[in-house]
Amino acid sequence: MAVVIMYAKPGCVNNNRQHRLLREAGHQVFVRDLLREAWTPGRLQRFLSGLPVRDWFNPSAPRVRSGEVQPDSLGAAQALGLLVREPLLIRRPLLEADGVTMVGFDPEQVHAWLGLSRVPDEDMETCPRPRAGGAERA
Repeated sequence: MAVVIMYAKPGCVNNNRQHRLLREAGHQVFVRDLLREAWTPGRLQRFLSGLPVRDWFNPSAPRVRSGEVQPDSLGAAQALGLLVREPLLIRRPLLEADGVTMVGFDPEQVHAWLGLSRVPDEDMETCPRPRAGGAERA
């Protein structure tokens, strides 16, 4: 089993579910606060390399959902600068184990990489829509 560092948003329902799946598979998971981490463009790029810029962003982030931030219109350097300044915009979780990194939580990809005891057939990333009168989540 692997030692996994998971950068997540405290209180995020999906990050909690992802953490639980990793633990159930026997992995030792160290969760770090994505929003308080001291990100630099170079450090963050390690997780994002090889992905299109739009896949670097959390589509549930309020500024992305409102259209204020349009990931498809950003170049890599501009996007990295924005993500470093506003970590809430980063797609999560960021995972690291044995020198390998990943952004997001596609259960099939995580299973192929680390192994899971069960592979849910559901979206493990998109935030649930807020309830009427409830606070918006990202």
